[in-house]
Amino acid sequence: MTGGRARLLLSGYYGFDNFGDEAILRVFVEQWRRRRPQDDVTVLSAAPRQTEDAFGVRAVARMSRSAVVEALAQADVVISGGGGLLQSSTSLRSLAYYVGVLYQAQRMGKRTAIFAQGIGPLSPLGRLIARGACRRLGLAIVRDAASARILCALAPALDVRTGADPVFAADLGTSGAAAERLAAEGIPPRGDVVAIVVRRSRLLDRMRVALAALADRFMTHYHAQVVFVPFQRPGDVAASITVIQACRSAPVLLGGGYDLPTMAALFARCSAVVGMRLHALVLAAATGVPFLALAYDPKITALVEALAYPLAPPDAGSLAAAADRLWADRAGLADAARAGAARQRALAEQSFDWLAAWVEGSLS
Repeated sequence: MTGGRARLLLSGYYGFDNFGDEAILRVFVEQWRRRRPQDDVTVLSAAPRQTEDAFGVRAVARMSRSAVVEALAQADVVISGGGGLLQSSTSLRSLAYYVGVLYQAQRMGKRTAIFAQGIGPLSPLGRLIARGACRRLGLAIVRDAASARILCALAPALDVRTGADPVFAADLGTSGAAAERLAAEGIPPRGDVVAIVVRRSRLLDRMRVALAALADRFMTHYHAQVVFVPFQRPGDVAASITVIQACRSAPVLLGGGYDLPTMAALFARCSAVVGMRLHALVLAAATGVPFLALAYDPKITALVEALAYPLAPPDAGSLAAAADRLWADRAGLADAARAGAARQRALAEQSFDWLAAWVEGSLS
C-alpha cells in the first residue's frame, strides 16, 4: 500500500461531546493529513453529522449495525483509538463494543491496529473478552508503559510500542476568537486564575469537601480566581456543582463546550490547574502550567509518571499540603511539566509515524 490511497476506519469514543476524545480526533485528522493526505478517513461516531462538520471526515452512526458493517467492508485498515477504550472499569458493555468492532474487522480480513490507547483496568472477564482480538492485531501503540505491560501480558507475540497521548502533538497556538470567548465567560485579563476540573467518580465523593476547602483556599489565601471547567456536559457540570455548593467562596462555573484552541487559551491563562480529567493534565503540561493531579483512575498516575512530574497525586488528607506545595513551587513545577510535555510530544509524533509506516507496509 506504500504511496497508494488507504481507507481508514477509526473507532473510538467520538461524537459524545467529550473534550478529550474530540481533541484526540482533531489531532489525529490533522496529523494524518500531514503524513498521508491521499487517504480517506471514516469515523464511527455517536453524532455523525456533527463529526463530519467539525473535522471534515466521513462519519457513520456507531450503533447502527448495518452502517458499521458497511463501513468495515469498505475499509482497508481499522484503527481502535485513541483514548481509554479497552478497559472494564466503565462497563463490560463498553469494552464489548470496542472489542466487537475489532473482531468483526478481523473476521472480514481487515488489517487492525490499536492506536494511542490506555489499556485497563481489566477485570478477569474483561481480559478474557479482550484477549482474542488483541492477539490478532497487526500493531498496538499505547500511551504509557503501564498499558504496554497489560497488553504484552494479553498478547505476548503482538508488536506493542509505547507512544504518548495524541493531544501532546497538537498545535496549541491560540486565536483572538478563543481569547474573546474566555473574556465573555468572565475570565479576568489579569491576576491569578486556577482551573479545577472534576468528574463524577468515587474519588470525587471522597474529596468533595476537601476540594471545596481547596477552592476557598486559592481564593481567600492566594487571591486567585477559581474557575470550574466542564470537559463533558452535563456530567462534569453536575460534578462541579456538588463541589461549588460546599464552598464558602464563590468560584465560577464556566459554560464548557470549548474546542481545543479555546481550551488551550484558557489553560495558558491559568497560574495552576487541579484536575481529574486526563486531558486537563495533558493541556496543563503542554501549556507549561503547574498542575495537581487527582488520580481517580490508574491512567492519571501513569501520565504523571510518564511526565516525570515531581508532585504526586494526593489523597483527600494531603490535598491541602499538596496545593500549598503547588503554589509555592509554581515555577519549578511549570518547568518540569514543560520538559515532560516536550518528551511526550516527541513520542506522540513518533506514534503517528509508526502508524503511517504500518499502513504503508514499511514499518520496521
